[in-house]
Amino acid sequence: MEADREVDAIGLLCPLPVLKARKVLEAMEPGQVLRLLASDKMAAVDLPLFCREAGHEFLGATDVDGGTAYLIRRS
Repeated sequence: MEADREVDAIGLLCPLPVLKARKVLEAMEPGQVLRLLASDKMAAVDLPLFCREAGHEFLGATDVDGGTAYLIRRS
């Protein structure tokens, strides 16, 4: 899936990956997809929870070199 924006949060600890995602998603149009790269293991819990609470669609995660890539569709 193609992402409209990408944010590199590799090396940042909780809650910074979620805070970066929230800031970027606020500037995106509904339906656009954000790809967030994170190495903090808590992002696997925090990002889906953030999406549920904010109404965004969590599209999944895949392993990448140095961390995990998370896909989020803006509501």
